[in-house]
Amino acid sequence: MTIDQLAERLALSRSTIYYWVRDMPIPGSGPGGEWPESGQRKGSPAAQRKYRLLREEAYRQGAEEFDSLAADPTFRDFVCLYVGEGFKRNRNRVAICNSDPAVMCVSTRWLRALSDKPVRFSIQYHADQDLTELCEFWGELLGIERGAIRLQRKSNSNRLAGRNWRSRHGVITALVHDTLLRARVQAWIDRVKGDWR
Repeated sequence: MTIDQLAERLALSRSTIYYWVRDMPIPGSGPGGEWPESGQRKGSPAAQRKYRLLREEAYRQGAEEFDSLAADPTFRDFVCLYVGEGFKRNRNRVAICNSDPAVMCVSTRWLRALSDKPVRFSIQYHADQDLTELCEFWGELLGIERGAIRLQRKSNSNRLAGRNWRSRHGVITALVHDTLLRARVQAWIDRVKGDWR
């Protein structure tokens, strides 16, 4: 079966199936896979080059715009927060996760200002937290519609009693699927780290 056939049969996304079977010789499954048509193999490097060039241009844009954006001191704060709290393992998304309301206010404000893509939110919570209260707190603070927050129970979700626990409102993630913004963010991170040396 091809990747598309597996995705349809299992009612999962093509990308999920790809990551499950990427090391197997399945048509369209990546290196070592057998492609049904040689045109697909030829198109892939061209597409890779196209998107690499777009990312490189976005990185250059980020380097050029740093000083003008840094006229607002909270921009540099955002970049520093991203160095410490941002998700850096995926070149296609910009995400920052924290339980501190001030951190998430400045991060969300900049994500909304820097990308035309929607910002998505999820909250990690413990078993005995009030989910309505969590959603109301973050929704009011960050201007999120009530039903637009994804909820995810923490895997180590123990009771709060007897613990000195600082994540009173859970841990929220703000995420944007934006490859070009991620390239710009990398330019800003490199600039800030360069200033630290």
